Amino acid sequence: MKVTLTSLELKGPMKFFALSAAAFKIMKQMKTTGHLAFKKRGIWTTHYTMSLWPNEESLKAFARSGAHLEAMKRSKDIAKEIRTFTYDADELPNWKKAKELLKQAKVLRY
Repeated sequence: MKVTLTSLELKGPMKFFALSAAAFKIMKQMKTTGHLAFKKRGIWTTHYTMSLWPNEESLKAFARSGAHLEAMKRSKDIAKEIRTFTYDADELPNWKKAKELLKQAKVLRY
């Protein structure tokens, strides 16, 4: 199984509204996928997600389609930094562990 962790640092607090609109569409898309677990957390300009997938194929199919793909294309408009880290595991980590793992993440800065 695959776990994907993501952190997103918004360009400013007003970008939260654009993030929320995209997240609503992504959550709707996620309900139609084969994900096994999902958690989110955020405050002010820093937001996190973690998801558990049965395999890499289902993870990539979700990430490269629909609302998620559209949000990725527009991410530079709302985020100043995005971190993603994917690894093999049977369950989601706790938030403390997730934040530690994100220090090893692939980083996109805009």
